[in-house]
This record gives sequence, structure tokens and C-alpha cells, in this order.
Amino acid sequence: MPRATTDRFSRAHQPSAKASSSKDKGESSGSGGRNPIFNTERFGQHILKNPLVAQSIVDKANLRPTDKVLEVGPGTGNLTVRILEKAKHVTAVEMDPRMASELTKRVQGKPEQRKLDIIIGDFVKADLPYFDVCISNTPYQISSPLVFRLLSHRPLPRCAILMFQREFALRLVAEPGTALWSRLSANVRLYAKVDHIMKVGKNNFRPAPLVESSVVRIVPLDPPPPIRFEEFDGLNRIVFSRRNKTIHGNFMAKGVIEMLEKNWRTWCAERDQMIEDDVNMKAKIEAVIEETGNTDTRAAKMDVNDLLKLLSAFHDIGVHFA
Repeated sequence: MPRATTDRFSRAHQPSAKASSSKDKGESSGSGGRNPIFNTERFGQHILKNPLVAQSIVDKANLRPTDKVLEVGPGTGNLTVRILEKAKHVTAVEMDPRMASELTKRVQGKPEQRKLDIIIGDFVKADLPYFDVCISNTPYQISSPLVFRLLSHRPLPRCAILMFQREFALRLVAEPGTALWSRLSANVRLYAKVDHIMKVGKNNFRPAPLVESSVVRIVPLDPPPPIRFEEFDGLNRIVFSRRNKTIHGNFMAKGVIEMLEKNWRTWCAERDQMIEDDVNMKAKIEAVIEETGNTDTRAAKMDVNDLLKLLSAFHDIGVHFA
């Protein structure tokens, strides 16, 4: 079972000294303004207050009467009550017990009460039930962990409708060759189709954040490609370490060759293969880069297929990344 929230939080959850000093003005450094009822900046939360936006988000999910929905960060339930109208069941994961209590009161004594379960705890660590669709007004701190936990969940959900900071959302939908194409973009694109479906202005939240938001639709590829995420991400850590430099330069960076040689020796040992006494790992890596036509290639221009071809070529010579 997930652990309930306690008063112990990581440094990421702690308000800065600057934020503390601005509380008398009703502001914090990360939120733009404080919620007078709930200490929302503690968890990076911004409650969606516009009912039209909330309804539009739920409509974009195309929920079926038989759907079980996972909601992450329900807050006081402005999205939840609309999801409950259309879905068979909702499991809401909320970090703040006070928010969970408010949501409980909102459905208490109503037919919707039987359709709602609330998990109080950290979504990243929670034991998740089966669900068809995920909907989330995502707390800032868990944007990336949320995406990859959903993509690794089995069975795969049909889709996810997720609200993020605009910059994060645009990185998710970025295309190769554009300014925002990144390791995050490539990793997500390997396992899912992602679409930007609507913009949400900062004034639709309480407290208003300092940045704009966007809603994206993520549809996992089912079945997923038979690629270990750790391997693909390990390659991308190197390739995108300096996205506008050549990948040859990134592989020649300090420590990379030594790490890959160690991985190669481990792979050989596990298969009882003979290890060359005078192995030249630098030459092996350069040969792969040249043979795949990537001598002058930059990460910013590589799409998922380019990255998979490079990964396969390294695997062919026993070089792994995880």
C-alpha cells in the first residue's frame, strides 16, 4: 500500500527563503500567489477553477460508461466530479490529506461516493489499480515521472489526458529538428503518440502560476516496441548531452568510452566470451558511428528511427547502455 503523506518532504517541496519572505504579500516564488485555504505551493499544485476548462478536459478523454479512470492530483475535485458523471469508477491519488478530505466531503452522501476511491500518498510510489484512462492536472514536481510511470504501467491505459506547464508539454510534442526536440521527446515518442490539444491560461488556476499551461493527449503504442527503456534512455543520455554537437563528439566525451567498455566487458563475461587484451573501445565506437552514417550527425536532427538504428548497431558489437 502507498505510504500516507507525512510532514517529511524532500528539499524540492520546501519553500525557498525568498518565497517565505514574500508570504506577507500573498506570493511565493513558484506559484505567483498563495491559495488562502490550502498550502498548494508545498506540492507544486495549482487548483483549476474554471469549470468550462475542467469540462473541456474531461470531454477530450472521450470517456465510456465502463471506464475506470485514474486521476492524479485531484485537489478539491473540480475535475473529479465531472469524471464521475461519465466513468464507471475513479481512483484519485492525492498527496495532501487536506485536499483528500475536501474531495471526500464533496461526494459524501451522493451516489458518486460509491464510484470514488482516494489513495493518499505519493503517486510515484503508490500501488496503482487497473485503469483505462488517466486524467491529471499534474503537480509540477512529478511531470516526467508521471509520464514514464504511465507508459510502463501494465496493462497499458487507452490514453492519458494530462495538463503540464506549457514548456514541458511542448517538449513532449516536439519534432526532430526543432528547438525543443530532446531526450524527453525521443523517449516518449518511442512508446506513445502525443498530441497538444489545448492551451490553458494561468488565470484559470488558484493560485495563478507564473507560467502558462497546456493539455496533451498521450496514446501508448500497444503493443509497445520490444526495446528496453533503460537501453534507449542510456543511449539518449549520451546523444543528447549536447544536442547541437555531433554525436561523435558526445561519445568521445570524458568518461563515456570507459563506461561503455565496462558495460561491454560485463556483457562478454555474462556470455563467457573471450575478451581481447588490447581492445580499442574508442575505435569500436567510431566504427559504429561511421558505419551508421552518423559521423557528422547532431542529436537535434535524429528521429526515433535514427536512434534505434544506432542502438541496434551498438548492440551488434556487444556495447550496451544499461
